[in-house]
Amino acid sequence: MPRVNIQQQQPEAYQAMFGLEKYLASSTIDTDLQELVRIRASIINGCQFCIGMHSDAARQLGVEDAKIAAITSWHQSELFSDKERAALNMVDFVTNISSNGLPESAYQKAAVFFNENEMAQLIVLMATINAWNRLGISMAEVATASCSG
Repeated sequence: MPRVNIQQQQPEAYQAMFGLEKYLASSTIDTDLQELVRIRASIINGCQFCIGMHSDAARQLGVEDAKIAAITSWHQSELFSDKERAALNMVDFVTNISSNGLPESAYQKAAVFFNENEMAQLIVLMATINAWNRLGISMAEVATASCSG
């Protein structure tokens, strides 16, 4: 039996999510870094649709395939800048927030590279992609037609 298509059943909820995306489009965080964050959260959550969509978006922005492939094991890769590493470290914690919260050390590492306004934007970005992943995964079969994060 197919699962509910939330976009069809609750279009207002999707409009709210698109509002977050509009906000994020005006963010001062580099668009390539935004896509890296989206890919990393989607990998952790296992949202194949979002992994593909955001990998394609990153490629269109000029991010090399080797870097996109290395996101899975970013800790061991030398392809990422210190700023990217700080953001990826933070997204690991935020995506798995029920395990350890967001440790002060991870927050402070990111705060070296991002001002307060950008830290807020980064957290909203992480919360938004995690919400998209949860919507898509929960809808299973209909996710490819409905996940737009």
